[in-house]
Amino acid sequence: MTLSETALPFDDIRNLVKSFPGPDEEALGKVRARDAELTKPAGSLGQLEDLAEWLAAWSGKAPPKITRPLVAIFATAHGVAEEGVSAFPSSVNRQMVENFAAGGAAINQICRAYDLGLKVFDLAVDMPTPSITKEDALDEANCAATMAYGMEALAGGVDLVCLGEMGIGNTTVAAAVICGLFGGNAEDWIGRGTGVDDEGLDRKKAAVEAAVARLNGEKDPLEVLRKTGGREIAAMAGLIIAARLQRVPLIVDGFVATAAAAVVYALEPDGLDHCLFAHVSAEQGHRRVLQHMGKEALLDFGMRLGEGSGAALAAGIAKAAAEMHSGMATFATAGVSGKEG
Repeated sequence: MTLSETALPFDDIRNLVKSFPGPDEEALGKVRARDAELTKPAGSLGQLEDLAEWLAAWSGKAPPKITRPLVAIFATAHGVAEEGVSAFPSSVNRQMVENFAAGGAAINQICRAYDLGLKVFDLAVDMPTPSITKEDALDEANCAATMAYGMEALAGGVDLVCLGEMGIGNTTVAAAVICGLFGGNAEDWIGRGTGVDDEGLDRKKAAVEAAVARLNGEKDPLEVLRKTGGREIAAMAGLIIAARLQRVPLIVDGFVATAAAAVVYALEPDGLDHCLFAHVSAEQGHRRVLQHMGKEALLDFGMRLGEGSGAALAAGIAKAAAEMHSGMATFATAGVSGKEG
């Protein structure tokens, strides 16, 4: 799975999306058949049973197994952050990358608790993209190359991947991408992010309005991405595409990660069927965009940290679902009487 050198970069991306495989119906059928024989009343594990089916359908493994889970954090910098849209300065980008490396961030602790792999991808964290209020964030070649870079995060036999991101100003960028894709007003999609005050929220609204106005009605999802997005959103969109093509179940984190998913959805509405949406962010636009795409999140913990933190929590639950399905005895093997009648 590579991007060719013979077509326009975005044409390659569109061709990959057109080749998306569907679910593995055979694996799904095997999981459903085994579930009917497990030592429990039918349906008694609720969404955990759904998770086992989802894992099988999109990994092709029955029973499902998770042996190489990965949280992939894409870190970058945004020029729009210099316009006062965040409560934190851009210097935090480099400091947080170092904090991840030192094991001091929230995501490090969640990964340790659930035995998840963690990789941080530095997307030129010291070189912000231009402010989306004034210029395109990326040109076509750089956007496609960044998407291809995100695709490479699946190297090494990863069998469950969680999207994570970090970048001061990226809830502003995410709101601009989503507003550009799905319409509405800027205030429909913005929130307080890292905790901006009312004046900061006004600046955020103005920034999203300016960025979307620059689109001049452009609705092509990849054009919206490159003009109003950022490197981490492009990389995450690439990873979502790669996961579908390589049959790796993927867990989407919060608002910013969902902006990347929205790009794929706008390209192909069925293109997110291999994705689990981990949680509903405290960013008010997140619930709205999930509803727009017809998606339901697993958790609602009022989180808004990013870093893949919600996705990692959901991965722990997915691991439990896989273990319960594969490790639980059947009525026959355990010598337990089944349902009468």
